[in-house]
Amino acid sequence: MGKFKDIWNKEKDGNKAPQRSFLRFAIVITAVFVLFLLVKKDNLVRWIQAGFNLGQQERRIEQLKQENEELDRTIQTLSTSRDSLEKFAREEFGFAEPGDDVYIIEE
Repeated sequence: MGKFKDIWNKEKDGNKAPQRSFLRFAIVITAVFVLFLLVKKDNLVRWIQAGFNLGQQERRIEQLKQENEELDRTIQTLSTSRDSLEKFAREEFGFAEPGDDVYIIEE
């Protein structure tokens, strides 16, 4: 840490004045650049958050596509097979044919 403090002391520049002057300039420019990235409206933190958010949304879209495919298969099955349609109506809506006994068990 002592050498870092020495970089700001111009009396110690000696014959390396141009190099030390450039180093001071580079440190200041880097600090300003980092500050600019963190403070401005479209800063680096927001870019990272947007990247994470985008990834989550893409995963959710894939989930919904899979659910839609499953629902399409269910619709196809129910629209082509009368037995599967009757079974679905009985299980999901409690439908029954005349003469059937229906028992409703609530959890």
